[in-house]
Amino acid sequence: MELRLVLGDQLNAAHSWFRTPDPAVCYLMAELRQETDYCRHHRQKVLAFFAAMRAFAAALGKAGHRVCYLTLDESTRWPDLPSLLTAQLEAHQADSFAWQSPDEWRLASQLQAWAASLAIPATEVESEHFLTPRDGWRRYPHSRMEFFYHALRKQYRVLLDERGQPLGGRWNFDAENRARLPASQPIPAPLTFANEVSDIDAMLTRHGVATIGEADASRLPWPISRRQSRELLAHFLAHCLPHFGRYQDALSERGWSLFHSRLSFSLNSKMLHPLEVIRAAEAHWQANQGTITLAQVEGFIRQILGWREFVRALYWEQMPDYRRSNFLGAERPLPGFFWSGETNMACVRHAIRQSLDHAYAHHIQRLMVTGNFALLAGIAPDEVDAWYLGIYVDAIEWVELPNTRGMSQFADGGLMGSKPYASSGAYLERMGHYCKGCHYQVKARSGDGSCPFNSLYWHFLWRNRDKLGSNPRLALPYANWDGQAAEQQHAILATAEQYLIQLEQL
Repeated sequence: MELRLVLGDQLNAAHSWFRTPDPAVCYLMAELRQETDYCRHHRQKVLAFFAAMRAFAAALGKAGHRVCYLTLDESTRWPDLPSLLTAQLEAHQADSFAWQSPDEWRLASQLQAWAASLAIPATEVESEHFLTPRDGWRRYPHSRMEFFYHALRKQYRVLLDERGQPLGGRWNFDAENRARLPASQPIPAPLTFANEVSDIDAMLTRHGVATIGEADASRLPWPISRRQSRELLAHFLAHCLPHFGRYQDALSERGWSLFHSRLSFSLNSKMLHPLEVIRAAEAHWQANQGTITLAQVEGFIRQILGWREFVRALYWEQMPDYRRSNFLGAERPLPGFFWSGETNMACVRHAIRQSLDHAYAHHIQRLMVTGNFALLAGIAPDEVDAWYLGIYVDAIEWVELPNTRGMSQFADGGLMGSKPYASSGAYLERMGHYCKGCHYQVKARSGDGSCPFNSLYWHFLWRNRDKLGSNPRLALPYANWDGQAAEQQHAILATAEQYLIQLEQL
């Protein structure tokens, strides 16, 4: 008997393990307090993962595999994963153990340390999901995502002509993918599901699992099976891809998903394979070039083939030290309104409330609204990480940490991005529609009622000049600052200092 562990984000039906049922193999899956409690998760996130795990276990059983599934009710007698595994090896009288490589460093190190103590054979196998290996940072051009992305485009022959050159003569159409959403542009209704998970919800309540956010357990909207995940992919291709690239950076209160695919939960739980999604998008574009431009599909594919693989490679190259990086020395606590949405800043209020309601926000809301504010205010990266890791349904540390601590907070000193993603209110006004009805005045740089993003932006550059002043990509902002009159500089910094003191009341 071999006992094989399947983690909650390893729901890959195409894995070679599952090709042929073997009566001498038992697949173990378990809902664990260790996983519900390592950070405070959004309730929809816990519900979605447990529901998807149960659906996957049922599918394995239906396909003829032997499965041992432990609910939270059954697993709570063991304090952690190693103690549970030790007990299950004995209960099943297993003479070997196998597990797929975890994607989080904490689980990988925990399992390796435990397996090393076993007296029976223990084998670690690949998860067979990613397009690059764990050491991809060393195998591919890694100084910037763009070079990494080019290499993978060539390797997998994505959007290339017969000579191996990028279609359209360009690798990247990002310059065409930054449009503000016009009021006249129709937005497709998001495809959601009505998964009944009241039994799981009651179980979480029974065990006192602390969560954040809102959830309707009678209509969980996230896909919990491969079938539903493929339905969501088909919906995106048909209704959202025609405008995805153009409006992928747009900010709007008119919809909570706009033209975004919302496939990240299905991808990160491995119900969908990244190459499957990429090939489907490429094929759909080729068949619909009259209605979908190259810029739309390239912008989408870059998120998966470029950023997703790049951040994972960086994660495994830099861990475990990466999670302690704090290049800018940020130390302020996260304001309480990140947990409630009770703030007068319209853009921040909308992004946080949407996150609490839906366990979702698109990448610009995460990067340039909540992340930008945390960066400008000097919030401690540990607290920012915990918030992002908990609140989003797709958040797993390998993808959350580089995007938050690196790209958003510049705590890694420039490994993820060549400059901090900091902006004043002008960017938010350009990309969205919040400013018109906001409590604050986006055109005012200082004084009562001025947009906090304005004075905090200049204060951020001013206080971090010793670390950022030599960055060539910040030469223009620093020149702008130096060109301002001393009185104006003093007023801006004084306003920022007051806002930082009153951070909880903004």
